[in-house]
Amino acid sequence: METPCEPALPLPTPSEQPSQTDGDYWSESRRPWVSLLFLTPLLVFYEGGVLLETSASARNGADLWLRTLLDQLGFGHYFLLPVLLVAILLGWHYATGESWRVAPSTLFGMAVECTLLSLALWILLQWQGYLWQLPGESQRSFWPLWLVRTISYLGAGLYEELLFRLILLPLAFWGFRLSGFSPCGSFLAAALATSGLFALAHHVGPAGEPWNPFAFSFRLTAGLFFCALFWRRGFGVAAGAHAGYDILVGVLAA
Repeated sequence: METPCEPALPLPTPSEQPSQTDGDYWSESRRPWVSLLFLTPLLVFYEGGVLLETSASARNGADLWLRTLLDQLGFGHYFLLPVLLVAILLGWHYATGESWRVAPSTLFGMAVECTLLSLALWILLQWQGYLWQLPGESQRSFWPLWLVRTISYLGAGLYEELLFRLILLPLAFWGFRLSGFSPCGSFLAAALATSGLFALAHHVGPAGEPWNPFAFSFRLTAGLFFCALFWRRGFGVAAGAHAGYDILVGVLAA
């Protein structure tokens, strides 16, 4: 059975997974196959929007980082990155030996849960904003700004979670485990390390934001928040809540 300090990280063997039954929302919504079904509309909308938005201003930073890495490795096909995301989730689900059946109510419940989690993170931002009073920023785009931002924020939910939670968090977790850390200590250390990278990555490179402590501290907090969601609720809820929060703050609130 899964212990409280044993995260639901990718590619566990079937014997490592807790017993799960169809119809149990909290178990079913964590399954990689369910995450893939839930996130497919977001993935299609993002990739389609980026292809149509010819200025590429809608492309998310994590998307660019991963595509640059794949290009350097000699894998420059445009659709390789979304295929990689799909393949990881399918392979992970196959390795767990879980059922492929999905109740429609589970997908609806995930949408509601992600919305509530997005609101919770927004409230946390407002709380931190009392300590750090900084002005917002605006952008120009050929397309309506709200549409470009929506497309970009969907990419953030998908590809930032792919990079920092689905890939780097498990690698860091197992790295700390091999170094002799306990399961709890390994997860906490991996969450801090990857959340720090997540926050720092927004301030590096030619497209990086100017340094300011509020942005870094909030993204560090948000990174820990998404690590906890990935740990206990799975990739689909973490990515959906991430995209939902960015749209809430960057489009609806703006």
